[in-house]
Amino acid sequence: MDPRFDSSPDRRHTASLKYDARQAVFGRADVIPLWVADMDFAVPDAVQRALTQRAAHPVFGYTIFPTSLNDALIHWLATRHHWHIASETILFCPGVVPSLHACIMALTQPGDGVIVQTPVYAPFLSAAGTCGRKSLLNPLKFEAGRYSFDLDDLERCAQAGGRLLILCSPHNPVGRVWQREELQALLAVCEQHDITVVSDEIHADLIYPGYQHVPLATLNDKVNIVTAVAPSKTFNIPGLGLSALVVPQAADRKAITQAFDTLHVSASNPFSIAAFEAAYREGAPWLDDLMMYLAATRDMVREYLQQHLPQIKMVEPEGTYLLWLDCREMGLNDKQLKDYFVQKAGVGLSPGAMFGTEGSGHMRMNIGAPRSVIKQALENISAAVRA
Repeated sequence: MDPRFDSSPDRRHTASLKYDARQAVFGRADVIPLWVADMDFAVPDAVQRALTQRAAHPVFGYTIFPTSLNDALIHWLATRHHWHIASETILFCPGVVPSLHACIMALTQPGDGVIVQTPVYAPFLSAAGTCGRKSLLNPLKFEAGRYSFDLDDLERCAQAGGRLLILCSPHNPVGRVWQREELQALLAVCEQHDITVVSDEIHADLIYPGYQHVPLATLNDKVNIVTAVAPSKTFNIPGLGLSALVVPQAADRKAITQAFDTLHVSASNPFSIAAFEAAYREGAPWLDDLMMYLAATRDMVREYLQQHLPQIKMVEPEGTYLLWLDCREMGLNDKQLKDYFVQKAGVGLSPGAMFGTEGSGHMRMNIGAPRSVIKQALENISAAVRA
Protein backbone atom coordinates (compact mmCIF):
# COMPACT_ATOMS: atom_id res chain seq x y z
CA MET A 1 0.00 0.00 0.00
CA ASP A 2 1.22 3.49 -0.86
CA PRO A 3 -1.15 6.45 -0.46
CA ARG A 4 0.55 8.29 -3.32
CA PHE A 5 -0.48 5.56 -5.74
CA ASP A 6 -3.52 3.99 -4.08
CA SER A 7 -5.57 7.06 -4.94
CA SER A 8 -5.52 9.54 -7.79
CA PRO A 9 -6.77 13.06 -8.49
CA ASP A 10 -10.08 13.36 -10.33
CA ARG A 11 -8.98 14.00 -13.91
CA ARG A 12 -12.44 14.57 -15.33
CA HIS A 13 -13.14 18.04 -16.75
CA THR A 14 -9.45 18.90 -17.01
CA ALA A 15 -9.32 18.47 -20.82
CA SER A 16 -7.73 15.08 -20.17
CA LEU A 17 -7.50 12.98 -23.33
CA LYS A 18 -7.69 9.82 -21.28
CA TYR A 19 -10.90 10.80 -19.47
CA ASP A 20 -12.63 13.61 -21.30
CA ALA A 21 -12.36 11.97 -24.74
CA ARG A 22 -13.98 8.70 -23.67
CA GLN A 23 -17.26 9.43 -25.39
CA ALA A 24 -15.51 10.26 -28.65
CA VAL A 25 -13.10 7.31 -28.52
CA PHE A 26 -15.28 4.56 -27.05
CA GLY A 27 -18.83 5.74 -27.66
CA ARG A 28 -19.55 5.96 -23.95
CA ALA A 29 -18.20 8.25 -21.26
CA ASP A 30 -18.26 5.81 -18.35
CA VAL A 31 -15.63 3.24 -19.36
CA ILE A 32 -12.69 2.64 -17.05
CA PRO A 33 -9.96 4.27 -19.17
CA LEU A 34 -6.86 2.09 -19.35
CA TRP A 35 -5.73 3.08 -22.82
CA VAL A 36 -3.56 6.10 -23.65
CA ALA A 37 -0.10 5.94 -22.07
CA ASP A 38 -0.20 8.37 -19.21
CA MET A 39 -0.67 7.53 -15.54
CA ASP A 40 -3.34 8.62 -13.08
CA PHE A 41 -0.85 9.30 -10.30
CA ALA A 42 0.10 12.76 -9.05
CA VAL A 43 3.54 13.86 -10.20
CA PRO A 44 6.46 13.92 -7.75
CA ASP A 45 6.24 16.73 -5.22
CA ALA A 46 9.45 18.24 -6.58
CA VAL A 47 7.88 18.62 -10.02
CA GLN A 48 4.76 20.28 -8.66
CA ARG A 49 6.85 22.63 -6.54
CA ALA A 50 8.93 23.63 -9.54
CA LEU A 51 5.82 24.33 -11.61
CA THR A 52 4.21 26.31 -8.81
CA GLN A 53 7.35 28.37 -8.37
CA ARG A 54 7.54 29.11 -12.10
CA ALA A 55 3.84 29.98 -12.22
CA ALA A 56 4.43 32.59 -9.52
CA HIS A 57 6.37 34.65 -12.06
CA PRO A 58 3.69 36.48 -14.08
CA VAL A 59 5.43 36.52 -17.47
CA PHE A 60 5.44 33.48 -19.75
CA GLY A 61 7.38 34.63 -22.77
CA TYR A 62 9.48 32.87 -25.37
CA THR A 63 11.92 30.50 -23.72
CA ILE A 64 15.40 29.18 -24.40
CA PHE A 65 16.81 25.85 -23.27
CA PRO A 66 19.10 26.64 -20.31
CA THR A 67 22.31 24.66 -19.92
CA SER A 68 20.99 23.43 -16.58
CA LEU A 69 18.68 21.15 -18.60
CA ASN A 70 21.69 19.50 -20.20
CA ASP A 71 23.32 19.10 -16.80
CA ALA A 72 20.21 17.49 -15.31
CA LEU A 73 19.92 14.99 -18.16
CA ILE A 74 23.63 14.18 -18.13
CA HIS A 75 23.49 13.48 -14.40
CA TRP A 76 20.37 11.31 -14.73
CA LEU A 77 21.78 9.16 -17.54
CA ALA A 78 25.07 8.71 -15.70
CA THR A 79 23.61 7.79 -12.33
CA ARG A 80 20.59 5.83 -13.54
CA HIS A 81 21.95 4.10 -16.64
CA HIS A 82 25.77 4.39 -16.40
CA TRP A 83 25.73 6.27 -19.70
CA HIS A 84 28.09 9.23 -19.95
CA ILE A 85 27.32 11.75 -22.66
CA ALA A 86 28.70 15.14 -23.67
CA SER A 87 26.54 18.22 -23.35
CA GLU A 88 26.96 19.20 -26.98
CA THR A 89 25.35 15.94 -28.16
CA ILE A 90 21.94 16.93 -26.72
CA LEU A 91 19.13 18.42 -28.80
CA PHE A 92 15.76 19.32 -27.29
CA CYS A 93 12.35 18.91 -28.89
CA PRO A 94 8.73 19.09 -27.67
CA GLY A 95 8.24 15.35 -28.12
CA VAL A 96 9.74 12.04 -29.19
CA VAL A 97 7.35 11.59 -32.14
CA PRO A 98 8.35 14.83 -33.88
CA SER A 99 11.96 13.94 -33.07
CA LEU A 100 11.57 10.64 -34.92
CA HIS A 101 10.16 12.43 -37.94
CA ALA A 102 13.02 14.92 -37.86
CA CYS A 103 15.56 12.09 -37.73
CA ILE A 104 13.98 10.38 -40.73
CA MET A 105 13.99 13.64 -42.68
CA ALA A 106 17.57 14.44 -41.72
CA LEU A 107 19.27 11.06 -41.89
CA THR A 108 17.63 9.41 -44.92
CA GLN A 109 16.73 10.32 -48.48
CA PRO A 110 13.30 10.20 -50.15
CA GLY A 111 12.52 6.61 -51.09
CA ASP A 112 14.87 5.08 -48.52
CA GLY A 113 13.54 2.27 -46.37
CA VAL A 114 12.71 2.83 -42.70
CA ILE A 115 12.55 -0.40 -40.68
CA VAL A 116 10.01 -0.82 -37.88
CA GLN A 117 9.55 -3.87 -35.67
CA THR A 118 5.90 -4.74 -35.25
CA PRO A 119 3.76 -4.86 -33.20
CA VAL A 120 4.91 -1.38 -32.24
CA TYR A 121 3.83 2.07 -31.11
CA ALA A 122 1.47 3.29 -33.83
CA PRO A 123 3.30 6.51 -34.90
CA PHE A 124 6.27 4.36 -35.94
CA LEU A 125 4.08 2.75 -38.58
CA SER A 126 3.19 6.00 -40.33
CA ALA A 127 6.42 7.94 -39.86
CA ALA A 128 8.17 6.68 -42.99
CA GLY A 129 5.28 7.42 -45.34
CA THR A 130 4.70 10.83 -43.80
CA CYS A 131 8.32 11.71 -44.57
CA GLY A 132 8.28 10.31 -48.12
CA ARG A 133 10.15 7.13 -47.27
CA LYS A 134 9.06 3.51 -47.56
CA SER A 135 8.16 1.51 -44.48
CA LEU A 136 9.80 -1.90 -44.13
CA LEU A 137 8.25 -4.20 -41.55
CA ASN A 138 10.53 -6.44 -39.50
CA PRO A 139 8.02 -8.25 -37.23
CA LEU A 140 9.20 -9.48 -33.87
CA LYS A 141 9.20 -13.24 -33.34
CA PHE A 142 6.89 -14.63 -30.66
CA GLU A 143 8.01 -17.94 -29.22
CA ALA A 144 7.28 -19.57 -25.85
CA GLY A 145 5.43 -16.50 -24.64
CA ARG A 146 8.26 -14.07 -25.38
CA TYR A 147 9.10 -11.65 -28.17
CA SER A 148 12.52 -11.42 -29.78
CA PHE A 149 14.23 -9.86 -32.80
CA ASP A 150 14.04 -11.64 -36.15
CA LEU A 151 17.54 -10.95 -37.40
CA ASP A 152 17.17 -13.03 -40.55
CA ASP A 153 14.23 -10.87 -41.56
CA LEU A 154 16.20 -7.76 -40.61
CA GLU A 155 18.79 -8.88 -43.17
CA ARG A 156 16.00 -9.04 -45.74
CA CYS A 157 14.92 -5.50 -44.85
CA ALA A 158 18.48 -4.28 -45.23
CA GLN A 159 18.74 -5.83 -48.65
CA ALA A 160 15.41 -4.24 -49.59
CA GLY A 161 16.81 -0.76 -49.04
CA GLY A 162 16.50 -0.26 -45.31
CA ARG A 163 18.66 2.69 -44.30
CA LEU A 164 17.28 3.49 -40.86
CA LEU A 165 15.86 1.33 -38.07
CA ILE A 166 13.53 2.72 -35.43
CA LEU A 167 14.09 0.67 -32.29
CA CYS A 168 11.64 0.74 -29.38
CA SER A 169 13.69 0.03 -26.25
CA PRO A 170 12.06 -0.87 -23.93
CA HIS A 171 9.35 -2.02 -26.27
CA ASN A 172 5.85 -0.59 -26.44
CA PRO A 173 3.52 -2.48 -26.42
CA VAL A 174 5.07 -5.90 -25.69
CA GLY A 175 7.09 -4.81 -22.65
CA ARG A 176 10.47 -6.30 -23.57
CA VAL A 177 13.59 -4.88 -21.98
CA TRP A 178 16.12 -5.97 -24.56
CA GLN A 179 19.17 -7.77 -23.21
CA ARG A 180 22.71 -6.73 -24.01
CA GLU A 181 23.36 -9.78 -26.18
CA GLU A 182 20.19 -9.22 -28.20
CA LEU A 183 21.08 -5.61 -28.85
CA GLN A 184 24.64 -6.47 -29.81
CA ALA A 185 23.38 -9.00 -32.36
CA LEU A 186 20.99 -6.41 -33.76
CA LEU A 187 23.78 -3.86 -34.04
CA ALA A 188 26.01 -6.37 -35.82
CA VAL A 189 23.47 -6.52 -38.65
CA CYS A 190 23.14 -2.74 -38.68
CA GLU A 191 26.92 -2.32 -38.81
CA GLN A 192 27.23 -4.77 -41.68
CA HIS A 193 24.63 -2.94 -43.75
CA ASP A 194 25.38 0.63 -42.62
CA ILE A 195 21.93 1.10 -41.07
CA THR A 196 21.40 4.11 -38.83
CA VAL A 197 19.43 3.37 -35.65
CA VAL A 198 17.07 5.77 -33.92
CA SER A 199 16.46 4.25 -30.50
CA ASP A 200 13.31 5.42 -28.73
CA GLU A 201 14.18 4.92 -25.06
CA ILE A 202 11.33 6.95 -23.58
CA HIS A 203 10.34 4.02 -21.31
CA ALA A 204 13.93 3.35 -20.19
CA ASP A 205 13.34 4.32 -16.57
CA LEU A 206 10.27 2.12 -16.13
CA ILE A 207 12.04 -1.19 -15.54
CA TYR A 208 10.79 -3.96 -13.26
CA PRO A 209 13.02 -5.58 -10.61
CA GLY A 210 15.26 -8.22 -12.12
CA TYR A 211 15.77 -6.42 -15.43
CA GLN A 212 18.12 -3.69 -16.59
CA HIS A 213 17.84 -1.25 -19.45
CA VAL A 214 20.94 -1.05 -21.64
CA PRO A 215 21.28 2.23 -23.59
CA LEU A 216 21.92 1.17 -27.16
CA ALA A 217 24.54 3.84 -27.75
CA THR A 218 26.80 2.32 -25.07
CA LEU A 219 27.26 -0.88 -27.07
CA ASN A 220 28.70 0.07 -30.45
CA ASP A 221 30.54 3.17 -31.67
CA LYS A 222 30.65 2.04 -35.30
CA VAL A 223 26.88 2.20 -35.85
CA ASN A 224 25.32 5.64 -36.13
CA ILE A 225 22.90 5.69 -33.17
CA VAL A 226 20.57 8.54 -32.22
CA THR A 227 18.74 8.10 -28.92
CA ALA A 228 15.45 9.68 -27.86
CA VAL A 229 14.82 10.15 -24.13
CA ALA A 230 12.32 12.07 -22.03
CA PRO A 231 10.99 12.34 -18.47
CA SER A 232 7.40 12.35 -19.76
CA LYS A 233 6.46 8.69 -19.24
CA THR A 234 8.71 8.27 -16.21
CA PHE A 235 7.28 11.12 -14.18
CA ASN A 236 3.83 11.41 -15.75
CA ILE A 237 4.34 14.75 -17.48
CA PRO A 238 3.67 13.97 -21.19
CA GLY A 239 1.29 16.90 -21.50
CA LEU A 240 4.14 19.33 -20.88
CA GLY A 241 5.97 18.28 -24.03
CA LEU A 242 9.76 18.18 -23.77
CA SER A 243 12.15 15.45 -24.85
CA ALA A 244 15.78 15.16 -25.87
CA LEU A 245 17.85 13.51 -28.56
CA VAL A 246 21.38 12.34 -27.92
CA VAL A 247 23.18 12.75 -31.26
CA PRO A 248 26.91 11.94 -31.28
CA GLN A 249 27.70 13.18 -34.80
CA ALA A 250 27.97 16.95 -35.33
CA ALA A 251 26.77 16.71 -38.94
CA ASP A 252 23.69 14.80 -37.80
CA ARG A 253 22.97 17.41 -35.13
CA LYS A 254 23.08 20.12 -37.77
CA ALA A 255 20.78 18.19 -40.12
CA ILE A 256 18.31 17.31 -37.35
CA THR A 257 18.26 20.91 -36.13
CA GLN A 258 17.38 22.01 -39.67
CA ALA A 259 14.58 19.44 -39.72
CA PHE A 260 13.29 20.78 -36.40
CA ASP A 261 13.18 24.24 -37.95
CA THR A 262 11.32 22.88 -40.98
CA LEU A 263 8.79 21.19 -38.70
CA HIS A 264 8.60 24.26 -36.42
CA VAL A 265 9.21 22.16 -33.31
CA SER A 266 12.30 23.86 -31.94
CA ALA A 267 10.58 26.03 -29.31
CA SER A 268 9.89 25.21 -25.68
CA ASN A 269 7.88 26.64 -22.82
CA PRO A 270 8.80 27.64 -19.27
CA PHE A 271 6.70 24.96 -17.57
CA SER A 272 8.19 22.04 -19.48
CA ILE A 273 11.67 23.28 -18.66
CA ALA A 274 10.90 23.57 -14.94
CA ALA A 275 9.33 20.10 -14.82
CA PHE A 276 12.09 18.44 -16.87
CA GLU A 277 14.84 19.69 -14.61
CA ALA A 278 13.04 19.03 -11.32
CA ALA A 279 12.07 15.50 -12.37
CA TYR A 280 15.57 14.46 -13.33
CA ARG A 281 17.22 16.14 -10.35
CA GLU A 282 14.83 15.10 -7.58
CA GLY A 283 12.48 12.40 -8.89
CA ALA A 284 14.50 9.21 -8.32
CA PRO A 285 13.00 8.21 -4.94
CA TRP A 286 9.47 8.67 -6.27
CA LEU A 287 10.32 6.56 -9.32
CA ASP A 288 11.74 3.74 -7.20
CA ASP A 289 8.52 3.62 -5.19
CA LEU A 290 6.42 3.80 -8.35
CA MET A 291 8.13 0.76 -9.84
CA MET A 292 7.54 -1.29 -6.70
CA TYR A 293 3.87 -0.36 -6.86
CA LEU A 294 3.58 -1.15 -10.57
CA ALA A 295 5.35 -4.49 -10.08
CA ALA A 296 2.79 -5.49 -7.46
CA THR A 297 -0.03 -4.44 -9.77
CA ARG A 298 1.47 -6.44 -12.62
CA ASP A 299 1.67 -9.48 -10.34
CA MET A 300 -1.96 -9.02 -9.31
CA VAL A 301 -3.09 -8.89 -12.94
CA ARG A 302 -1.12 -12.01 -13.81
CA GLU A 303 -2.60 -13.94 -10.89
CA TYR A 304 -6.13 -12.74 -11.57
CA LEU A 305 -5.99 -13.71 -15.24
CA GLN A 306 -4.61 -17.14 -14.42
CA GLN A 307 -7.33 -17.80 -11.86
CA HIS A 308 -10.37 -16.15 -13.40
CA LEU A 309 -9.66 -15.38 -17.07
CA PRO A 310 -7.36 -18.11 -18.41
CA GLN A 311 -8.46 -17.33 -21.98
CA ILE A 312 -6.58 -14.01 -21.70
CA LYS A 313 -2.80 -14.41 -21.51
CA MET A 314 -0.58 -11.62 -20.22
CA VAL A 315 2.73 -11.39 -22.06
CA GLU A 316 5.14 -10.95 -19.16
CA PRO A 317 6.30 -7.31 -19.11
CA GLU A 318 9.88 -6.55 -18.21
CA GLY A 319 9.33 -2.80 -18.31
CA THR A 320 6.71 -0.06 -18.91
CA TYR A 321 3.29 0.27 -17.25
CA LEU A 322 1.66 -1.23 -20.34
CA LEU A 323 0.47 -4.85 -20.40
CA TRP A 324 0.15 -6.76 -23.67
CA LEU A 325 -2.82 -9.10 -23.43
CA ASP A 326 -3.20 -12.04 -25.82
CA CYS A 327 -6.96 -12.43 -26.27
CA ARG A 328 -6.96 -14.74 -29.28
CA GLU A 329 -8.53 -17.60 -27.33
CA MET A 330 -11.66 -15.48 -26.97
CA GLY A 331 -12.35 -16.20 -30.64
CA LEU A 332 -13.28 -12.62 -31.58
CA ASN A 333 -12.10 -10.46 -34.45
CA ASP A 334 -10.53 -7.11 -33.66
CA LYS A 335 -13.71 -5.05 -33.88
CA GLN A 336 -15.62 -7.57 -31.81
CA LEU A 337 -12.81 -7.63 -29.27
CA LYS A 338 -12.80 -3.86 -28.80
CA ASP A 339 -16.59 -3.75 -28.63
CA TYR A 340 -16.61 -6.60 -26.13
CA PHE A 341 -14.37 -4.80 -23.66
CA VAL A 342 -16.17 -1.48 -24.11
CA GLN A 343 -19.81 -2.52 -24.32
CA LYS A 344 -19.88 -5.61 -22.11
CA ALA A 345 -17.11 -4.89 -19.62
CA GLY A 346 -17.05 -1.10 -19.60
CA VAL A 347 -13.26 -1.05 -19.93
CA GLY A 348 -11.40 1.08 -22.45
CA LEU A 349 -8.21 -0.57 -23.70
CA SER A 350 -6.00 0.06 -26.72
CA PRO A 351 -6.79 -2.38 -29.57
CA GLY A 352 -3.80 -4.46 -30.54
CA ALA A 353 -4.47 -3.96 -34.24
CA MET A 354 -3.40 -0.32 -33.96
CA PHE A 355 0.16 -1.56 -33.36
CA GLY A 356 0.27 -3.40 -36.69
CA THR A 357 -1.07 -6.61 -38.17
CA GLU A 358 0.88 -8.64 -35.62
CA GLY A 359 -1.18 -7.02 -32.87
CA SER A 360 -4.40 -8.58 -34.09
CA GLY A 361 -6.21 -10.44 -31.32
CA HIS A 362 -4.44 -8.50 -28.59
CA MET A 363 -5.27 -5.57 -26.33
CA ARG A 364 -2.97 -3.19 -24.46
CA MET A 365 -3.83 -2.37 -20.85
CA ASN A 366 -2.38 0.62 -19.00
CA ILE A 367 -1.86 -0.24 -15.33
CA GLY A 368 -0.65 3.22 -14.35
CA ALA A 369 -3.62 3.71 -12.03
CA PRO A 370 -4.56 2.80 -8.44
CA ARG A 371 -4.64 -0.96 -7.95
CA SER A 372 -8.30 -0.76 -6.94
CA VAL A 373 -9.13 0.65 -10.39
CA ILE A 374 -7.24 -2.14 -12.15
CA LYS A 375 -8.94 -4.73 -9.94
CA GLN A 376 -12.36 -3.29 -10.80
CA ALA A 377 -11.55 -3.45 -14.51
CA LEU A 378 -10.54 -7.10 -14.19
CA GLU A 379 -13.73 -7.90 -12.29
CA ASN A 380 -15.77 -6.17 -14.99
CA ILE A 381 -14.08 -8.25 -17.67
CA SER A 382 -14.58 -11.45 -15.68
CA ALA A 383 -18.26 -10.68 -15.15
CA ALA A 384 -18.69 -10.02 -18.87
CA VAL A 385 -17.11 -13.35 -19.74
CA ARG A 386 -19.38 -15.20 -17.31
CA ALA A 387 -22.54 -13.44 -18.48
